[in-house]
Amino acid sequence: MTTHPRAAFGLVALSAAALLLSACAAASSTPSAPASSTSSGCPTSAPTAAEAPGVIAGAERAVVVTSMGTFTMELYPDAAPIATANFVALARCGFYDGISFHRVLAGFVAQAGDPQTKENRADFEGIGTGGPGYAFVIEPVADGYNYDPYVAAMAHSALPDSNGSQFFIDLADLDGSLARDYTIFGKVIEGTDVVDAIGSVAVNDPRRGVPLDPVVIESVTIGSAGS
Repeated sequence: MTTHPRAAFGLVALSAAALLLSACAAASSTPSAPASSTSSGCPTSAPTAAEAPGVIAGAERAVVVTSMGTFTMELYPDAAPIATANFVALARCGFYDGISFHRVLAGFVAQAGDPQTKENRADFEGIGTGGPGYAFVIEPVADGYNYDPYVAAMAHSALPDSNGSQFFIDLADLDGSLARDYTIFGKVIEGTDVVDAIGSVAVNDPRRGVPLDPVVIESVTIGSAGS
């Protein structure tokens, strides 16, 4: 299964078949229950609907420190409780630390969340197929939320219920270009200049979008709006 969006350089008009902004999760394409953790503290399944409120309590912001600077995302737990709780749980256990943005398509998206990129920063067979070892339900986009610039959404494969750890940030207004099945869970509200810079890096091929100089997520810190 291809996991790369087939996009022309710059803003693109994409068919539904071309919109695999995805991680084909290495494990099941359906959610596991109940949620549990490994000895390292990272979950082995996504939070359930019943568990999500406890995970996301007080989780309103995600401060993402990268090798190119820092940006802050406002999280949308009310709009996507399971996706937000999953992102929060993975961030808190350090899952994203050291992961690279493995796909940067100028005028389209910057995508990250494949743990394979901790060990391999360059292009490689299977890039974009890594995940947390489980997959979970694709929550529909909540009313009033759109694929605006700097919105963060979950990437998934063509399989049903295949959200995992990968996410992307819109580099342009993609509303009307994307099918509304990429769960929106946040938006960059500070450091948009950093996101713009990430979206402008040189890549190996505009169709694959692997940065020539790796853009590495150094840490993701979850906190409240006032922290």
